[in-house]
Amino acid sequence: MLALAGMPVFFLESSLGQFASRGCIRVWKAVPILQGVGITMMIMVTFSNVSYNCIIAYSLYYLFASFQSPLPWTDCFSWWGADETCSRTPRDPLCNLTLDGVYSEVVNTTWLQANNKTCINGSEIHVHHQGPSEQYWDKVALRRSSSMDETGEIVCHLALCLLLAWLIVGAALSKGIKSSGKVVYFTATFPYVVLTVLLIRGMTLQGARKGIEFYIGSQSDFSKLADAEVWKDAATQIFYSLAVGWGCLITLSSYNKFHNNCYRDTIIVCVVNCATSVFAGFAIFSVLGHMAHIQDKPVSEVAQSGFGLAFIAYPEALAQLPWAPLWSTLFFFMLLTLGLDTQFAALEIIITNLVDQFPKLLQSKRLYLTAGVCSLFYFLGLVFVTEAGIYWINLIDYFCTGWILVTVALLELIGLSWIYGVNRFIKDIEMMIGERSWLFWLWWKVCWCLISPCLLMVILAWSLATFTQPTFGLVQYPVWAVALGWCMIIFCIMWIPIIAIVSVFQAEGSTLYQKLSAACSSAPDWGPYLEKHRDERYSNKSKSTEEGCRGFGKSAEEVYQNEAKTNQLPMCKRFKWLAVLSKNRFYVSHLNCSCF
Repeated sequence: MLALAGMPVFFLESSLGQFASRGCIRVWKAVPILQGVGITMMIMVTFSNVSYNCIIAYSLYYLFASFQSPLPWTDCFSWWGADETCSRTPRDPLCNLTLDGVYSEVVNTTWLQANNKTCINGSEIHVHHQGPSEQYWDKVALRRSSSMDETGEIVCHLALCLLLAWLIVGAALSKGIKSSGKVVYFTATFPYVVLTVLLIRGMTLQGARKGIEFYIGSQSDFSKLADAEVWKDAATQIFYSLAVGWGCLITLSSYNKFHNNCYRDTIIVCVVNCATSVFAGFAIFSVLGHMAHIQDKPVSEVAQSGFGLAFIAYPEALAQLPWAPLWSTLFFFMLLTLGLDTQFAALEIIITNLVDQFPKLLQSKRLYLTAGVCSLFYFLGLVFVTEAGIYWINLIDYFCTGWILVTVALLELIGLSWIYGVNRFIKDIEMMIGERSWLFWLWWKVCWCLISPCLLMVILAWSLATFTQPTFGLVQYPVWAVALGWCMIIFCIMWIPIIAIVSVFQAEGSTLYQKLSAACSSAPDWGPYLEKHRDERYSNKSKSTEEGCRGFGKSAEEVYQNEAKTNQLPMCKRFKWLAVLSKNRFYVSHLNCSCF
């Protein structure tokens, strides 16, 4: 998936943003009929921003809870409200036993063994139980209601953690890339230190080998490769961890120097990103293997995906180690830093594109804009910290990421390879990185034009054909929630056909073919932003100082000199590298075997 889809789209997006020096909406001057793709990116990242910060709030809450000894989820403590179903070990099943062929009585396993009786098939009564970490997650952290229909009250401690999360994000982005770029130096590199410490500790535990074999070895279940949902999740995992399809790469790459080697960036970032995911998997499953060893269970029974891995299974495993509060604090602080990195990049997309669209109004008021967006998103996010909030987060994740990401990436490939022209796009890239041989471009041309689009179309069609109703554990979503999910998908992607129809209607020409052809042709001012970077293919095109470009009312040379003087361009470039690398892999709703 990385080689056939992730890396080709990464190279395409980073090249496009760097070439045009525009955000994810204005960059579609290259193919005006697809400008709705940029709007879809903005709406999708807005949904993600609002819900994603609530997951950071969960990490903050668990981080604060880790400053206790023993950890509250170590056992079924009455002070946090553990009930009779809470147990560290599974409870023996009961048996509905018929005595003397006349009457029946419910007895336990101990009675059966003492009286030399056996429980016939179908007579077992399984006793529901929850482990302490699971019950703490449901009853204390989330105060989860029984279904999405029961919204309940706002959970105060989560609302306060959410407020703190938005204050941190707003403060880091208060001065734009210049401030957030400095913060990212720490938040993007610190998780590697924690992962290394956790891996070393995990490898020294008994049973670690059992977890590694389950992760990548003889106990791995390769039959899941036949499941379409796995491939859709794999595409979502790759696209999310590489920031592909969200507009993040286009926006952050637009700050690069024009002659930056974006091909080198693509190879390094993609390889390091996926290597980090694999590395994190060893750190996670070595500890889970130790947990399975202690409980004398298969790893498959203690390993979970999604929220369960980050907030139930792994915390429970850490609670069984010596110095458990230390390991728990490191783990959740790592989750916090990873989440903040992702949130910095995602929110920067929204702010940058808003400033691009309204430069005269917003450029000088960036601080107020950042504060306003963070405040608005906080109040919108309060629904996600109600007692039914986790159901809303899972619903948005289920509907507003996978299919839309794949659709956006597919349209990007079609638009730039088939409409804009793959050979023309290659010449644009060579203006930045220098000419390369035809053999160098052969793989990228085949992927952009054929392999990647076909693969994404198959994944999209297959996952739609095998669609199943979303669930959260054993809880089924009501019909209205599923309908709302489809409405969110429609709302995100409907701008693509709407903008396309408007573009064709407003295009010059007397016939439909002429209008369609004009709408597919690049805008007159399309090309590199700075005049000195335009070759003979673009030099004769008008290059005005427009709203939406980096000029914001100044000449291009003035902007370039000012940014170079203030060292903003190098900082932006460094921010792009660190922000993209830091997206491995906090998005806990997709935590599978590749972890972070």
